[in-house]
Amino acid sequence: MIRTAIAGYLVLLSVPISLSAAMAADDETPAQLGPRPFALVDHLNDGALKQALKQCGRGPFYKSEFSIGHRGAPLQFPEHTEESYRAAARMGAGIIECDVTFTKDRALVCRHSQCDLHTTTNILAKPDIASECSVPFTPADPANEREATAKCCTSDITLSQFRQLSGKMDAANRNATSVEDYMRGTGSWRTDLYATRGTLLTHAESIALFKELGVKMTPELKSPSVDMPFDGVFSQQAYARKLIDEYEAAGVEPSDVFPQSFNRNDVLFWLSENPQFGQQAVYLDGRYPDLDPEDPASWTPSMEEIAQSGIRYLAPPLWFLVRSGSDGRPEPSAYATAAKAAGLNLITWTLERSGPLTNGGGWYYQTIADITDNDGDALVLLDVLAKEVGVVGVFSDWPATTTYYANCMGLN
Repeated sequence: MIRTAIAGYLVLLSVPISLSAAMAADDETPAQLGPRPFALVDHLNDGALKQALKQCGRGPFYKSEFSIGHRGAPLQFPEHTEESYRAAARMGAGIIECDVTFTKDRALVCRHSQCDLHTTTNILAKPDIASECSVPFTPADPANEREATAKCCTSDITLSQFRQLSGKMDAANRNATSVEDYMRGTGSWRTDLYATRGTLLTHAESIALFKELGVKMTPELKSPSVDMPFDGVFSQQAYARKLIDEYEAAGVEPSDVFPQSFNRNDVLFWLSENPQFGQQAVYLDGRYPDLDPEDPASWTPSMEEIAQSGIRYLAPPLWFLVRSGSDGRPEPSAYATAAKAAGLNLITWTLERSGPLTNGGGWYYQTIADITDNDGDALVLLDVLAKEVGVVGVFSDWPATTTYYANCMGLN
């Protein structure tokens, strides 16, 4: 590819495949992006960004560590399954996430929450295993305005039982009067097209898969839904230690791992006990709703205190980092400016999780809802995050979008 400037954008122009391939790493296979990022570019309002991104349309595109597969590629694939992870890698995600929790026999497995099996797997369709659920399925009772309920946790079942489950799209029909209807809640803007097969993985199996795919890894230590220490012996520190132990056992270089947690004490524990892995540990900022991105008095701890504790990576949701600018584009928030001033590396979540953006984008776009009314606005936000906020990576439910942007703008 050849660099050129277009109205302030330094982009990589498409060149013949033979030259472009020669410029890529010897073992690098071009990413397969599919039509979505191109459709988003088409949705952009006319202007310099649209022109710049269209110049890159012929590709080829390659893996980028700026593009992080959030739970794999769950916009269309069952999250935290082998199929979802492979899809993310094919779309050029250079880093992929396994959210980590544990089973009844304390095996580490990939699930977004310890207690989401009833919405992310077929456990309710397996009565012998569903009988172990914390809260069994209860059908909706429309006459009494009562929704259907269930709660099934990884800590309810053994690893052997976990392996008998299949992943599905994360959803539930709360008005269901049967298990079958309860499992059919997929949102209209998602799909069950690829949900006929969802291979669940242990954390160790995800490590082996990610090594095979040639991607870096960002495990999130999920907050337990059970009292710790679990069974009186499995403490929070033992849980955090076991996560790192499985990377060491697999011979993974610390530089290839970005362990994450919303619990700052987990990050500080990794920094103290295993600084080789801890130096890339990510503090996920979940201090909403108390935190106001424009009010430093609501940031406890402060950016300086976070940096002084040794934490180098901070990962807030998208809306913490931007506000509506006077020119109708997002601009960096006070939070974003302060984080950069403190020397923190910023990662953010989650692009492509909001569905159509025509009505303001919902939770992830709440600080820029008044200027969000077009699906192409996802790329406007991405551009501001990369160029003005200076994030080093973006989690996406469909990594093709972030891969397209990263390749076009020359990001690693």
